[in-house]
Amino acid sequence: MKASLFCNSQYIGAAPNDVWPLSGKYFDADAGVHSMRTVLDQFKLADELGFDWLAVAEHHYSPFSLCPNPMLMAAAVSQVTSRAKIAVLGPTIPILNPVRVAEELAMVDLLSGGRLIAGLMRGTANEYVTYNHNPGESRERFAESLKLIKRCWSENEPFGWAGRYYDYRTISIWPRPVQRPSPPIYISASSPESGEFAAQNEIGVGFAFTTIPHAKKAAEHYRSCAKAVGWEPSPDKIIYRALYHLADTDEEAFAGMATLPPRIALANQNRGVFEGARKSGYFGADFAGQTTRNAKRDLSERIELGQVIVGSPETALKQIRRIRDEVGAGVIDFVVGVQLGGKTMHSIELLGAKVLPVMREF
Repeated sequence: MKASLFCNSQYIGAAPNDVWPLSGKYFDADAGVHSMRTVLDQFKLADELGFDWLAVAEHHYSPFSLCPNPMLMAAAVSQVTSRAKIAVLGPTIPILNPVRVAEELAMVDLLSGGRLIAGLMRGTANEYVTYNHNPGESRERFAESLKLIKRCWSENEPFGWAGRYYDYRTISIWPRPVQRPSPPIYISASSPESGEFAAQNEIGVGFAFTTIPHAKKAAEHYRSCAKAVGWEPSPDKIIYRALYHLADTDEEAFAGMATLPPRIALANQNRGVFEGARKSGYFGADFAGQTTRNAKRDLSERIELGQVIVGSPETALKQIRRIRDEVGAGVIDFVVGVQLGGKTMHSIELLGAKVLPVMREF
């Protein structure tokens, strides 16, 4: 198995985490600069520890992520790392100019020396509000955008494009990707339609903030569709994303994950459990007394569902092996769920030093 570290460029400052869009009055420039430096330091450490991938993604209008342009962040990451693949998971292509996306991703591949992984995503409903696009068109826009981006990378001669949503008289992108005919491509495939689309186009798939049962069913559908068109996906074609936090002991890890902000906690399939936790004060400033017991109960549910990976390295490895065995994922995308300064860096160190070497044998 391979390990990917996903840092969502979270704002490390005083701001509500359960409001979208959030007023700019909460933004502090010094905290913003610190947040950016922190995420680059974390990626640099992960690269030094031997992580296979470093992942970024696109989000807007929220302290949950200071990354409205993941290609820009990926370019920065390429300059502080030298070995790991840089996974842009990804730009929300139905709300963007697909030719521009193809150009910017080509730049990342060039700047990184051919380390780009291209995750091309449809995005969530709130992302469509950002640029005033109709979410009802997202699937068709996505399919046309993906086809156009692939052609931008593979076509050596200038060409025109007259599609339903995009119309260009002449296209001939410079620079071009290092990897030919294109960098590896992944899409989200939680729905049957997306799984079938990925299989038909022989591209990889990812499952984010879902559950093991759902991802297992979706992965089986993807493999079945691939078999029907004459190919078999390797484990590396399947990414499974989960929030994570490691510490030297299970108790320390659970206590750290108890500070998970509501904005992140509610971004999963099992919203009811954590909405109740939020209303009960579980995410308040005072965690004394019953907080650890509540965290263990709620986190245990999420661990069982496969939504989070929490514990000591030994405990985490058991959770990871289950994902590998049931979903067949070859890449785990570990999301930094909480920013706890030195504890977060230690969590990354534990993952790289004590978990990753064993994962490679799965």
